[in-house]
Amino acid sequence: MGGLFSERAWAVVLAHKANFIQGFSVTVESALGGILIAAVLGVLLGLMGVSSRQVPKTLNRIYVEAIQNTPLILQLCILYYALSFSGHKIGVLAAGIISLGIYHGAYMAEVIRAGIEAVPKGQFEAADAQGFDYTQKMAYIILPQTIKIILPPTVNQIGNLIKNTAVLYIIGGADLISSTYNFVTGATTGGSYAPAYIVCGVLFFVICFPLSTLAARWEAKLKAQDEMMNA
Repeated sequence: MGGLFSERAWAVVLAHKANFIQGFSVTVESALGGILIAAVLGVLLGLMGVSSRQVPKTLNRIYVEAIQNTPLILQLCILYYALSFSGHKIGVLAAGIISLGIYHGAYMAEVIRAGIEAVPKGQFEAADAQGFDYTQKMAYIILPQTIKIILPPTVNQIGNLIKNTAVLYIIGGADLISSTYNFVTGATTGGSYAPAYIVCGVLFFVICFPLSTLAARWEAKLKAQDEMMNA
């Protein structure tokens, strides 16, 4: 029944499309929450990484190295199960969102740090000469110039975060991967392996491909604007 060209298998998948829609909505919800947390952490830690003070830079390195050098699945299990065993259980979706945000926040921090450091030092000096304080300098001069630098890796991180929502399966989440697995192993729906996983892959593609395409066009537009200004 699990063959790619099995009409019966496809019929079962279509008859239970609500399962996939529900899993898709949970994946989108967890991804949006994770992106928000990752963006906030990325900006804060990225700024700490370029600070002139040693304490913020040290905290940045500790966070980034600790998160980047341990698996996301391990971090998720520690957050979910450790809290559960200590009597402070949180929901599966909340654990997934927080873990995704913390994990990708470390990568976003590195992206933003590198983007800031790529801005010519003359821009910093010019901002100081105009009397801007640190916040004004970053908000009005430096960060806007980093957009075209950090755009491609930022989109890559968002795409990776969306795909990494699959880790919710480990703790019994209701995301798209979990819903698909439950479908193909269900008592009444089991066996439609190929169609079910193809639909799952298509739904992930529907999220990620337009995002990468939009980012590529935005990046090209920013570069064209720079070329016009330089000309």
